Amino acid sequence: MRLSRAVLTAAIVSLTAAGLPASAAAASPAAPERSVTDVVPAPVSAKADPRGDFRLTPFTVITADRGAGQVADYLRGLLRPATGYPLPVVPHSVGLPAISLKLGRDARIGTEGYELKVARDGVTLKANTADGLFDGVQSLRQLLPSAIDAKRVQHRTWTVAGGTILDYPRFAERGAMLDVARHFFKPDQVKRYVDQIAQYKVNTLHLHLADDQGWRIEIKSWPKLATVGGKTAVDGDPGGYYTQAQYQDIVAYAASRHITVIPEIDMPGHTNAAQSTYAELNCDGKAVPVRTDTEVGYSSLCISSPITYKFVEDVVRELAAITPGPYLHIGGDEAHSTPPADYIAFEKKVQPIVAKYGKKVTGWHEIAKSDPPASAVPQYWDFGGDNPSVAAAAARGSKILMSPANYAYLDMKYDASTPLGQDWAALIEVRDGYNWDPASLVTGVGEHQIAGVEAPLWTETLRTSADIEYMAFPRLPGIAEIGWSPKSTHDWDAYRARLAKQSPRWVAQGINFYRSPQVDWK
Repeated sequence: MRLSRAVLTAAIVSLTAAGLPASAAAASPAAPERSVTDVVPAPVSAKADPRGDFRLTPFTVITADRGAGQVADYLRGLLRPATGYPLPVVPHSVGLPAISLKLGRDARIGTEGYELKVARDGVTLKANTADGLFDGVQSLRQLLPSAIDAKRVQHRTWTVAGGTILDYPRFAERGAMLDVARHFFKPDQVKRYVDQIAQYKVNTLHLHLADDQGWRIEIKSWPKLATVGGKTAVDGDPGGYYTQAQYQDIVAYAASRHITVIPEIDMPGHTNAAQSTYAELNCDGKAVPVRTDTEVGYSSLCISSPITYKFVEDVVRELAAITPGPYLHIGGDEAHSTPPADYIAFEKKVQPIVAKYGKKVTGWHEIAKSDPPASAVPQYWDFGGDNPSVAAAAARGSKILMSPANYAYLDMKYDASTPLGQDWAALIEVRDGYNWDPASLVTGVGEHQIAGVEAPLWTETLRTSADIEYMAFPRLPGIAEIGWSPKSTHDWDAYRARLAKQSPRWVAQGINFYRSPQVDWK
């Protein structure tokens, strides 16, 4: 929203007349809930200035350089509901207190970094790109009272903690995965999760769109995949699917939060929903029974059949056309019913199909056995240690995405009494999920061979948004910090103190989080 000075003045006058404080002198500043040194993920550097606290008032404006308007509008949308202030987005502050979003060229911060300065006379956020500004906004919002996340006007003082932050990510990819195949989650539920993960500078959302229990994306050339294969879910629960228009809307919403969607169609295993829908995908031409249990490893596409590759190409073609991001995830894990030679043959045929439609391959780390191109990103999900295929892929130039099940899988139980989740990989308390290092996880895969980290959330036991939140929070911010923050900042005692101060924000946002006894929640 862009207002003239006259309109802005009129809006401020009306607010003042309504009894809202109009200047910093209207009330004594409240002490900030958090400092710049409390931000999660931990910044590269942060220096608090208690004398530099800034107050939002009805006079505050948001200024935005050309190219920063979308982030400015997003920031305004965050701040307006609780403050009730107009906070117009304007080219210049015309002498009013301002939050200024500036684009420039700073070699220190790269494409996603930012510099944030909070002083009594204004807030200045600088970055080289809109992505960097967006990441900086996530830090800025943590410096405000938790009540800023309220949906209705709160009559209070809005103090932004003073200080300076210089920040940029350790790894390029900080991801979250949501399994919508085992249980289906509606578009609004996915968008809710997008907003939650964006707060912690997560920049990819991996959607697991197809598995044995259900197919969740419309494929127009194979329509029954969604209309029939999408009817089922684990334990016989109701299924569902996204039309291509709904999927594109999710992708666009994620992009508005500077998150890239990576869609996954798991194959050649985890394909029972497709094989029970289209008989021709089975070697004997007979449809297999529907499965809604949670076993793995029993299904396989028919590797020798030409129809298999027509199916794959149709799916890839349609999905690539509605996915602006660079990657398609082709699964590849737990293909226990596919003989090893057939698995390699399948990968050798499928990976070029992905390239044909302008996308790069990513997949679970088993794809590394097929000697994929250096542009491929194997996603490591095992327990760490030796994996010669993954190490060889890294040596050939592939970046490895780290998602170790015994640390990063958000569906693992916190302890034996956790009512949701599984325990096949580990029991993962908050400290366990935080205390690992991607660069020392797999033999032969070092710092510069890592694409980043991802926190997968499988949904065999999860049915609601509250379930998602309970398993993701408070562990997801820790995985995000591993991906973003310098290794030198990694310290459990310091992190748990910062994490504790996040809980009032989650309460204000209505997030159903697990109150781990390892953290002294505020």
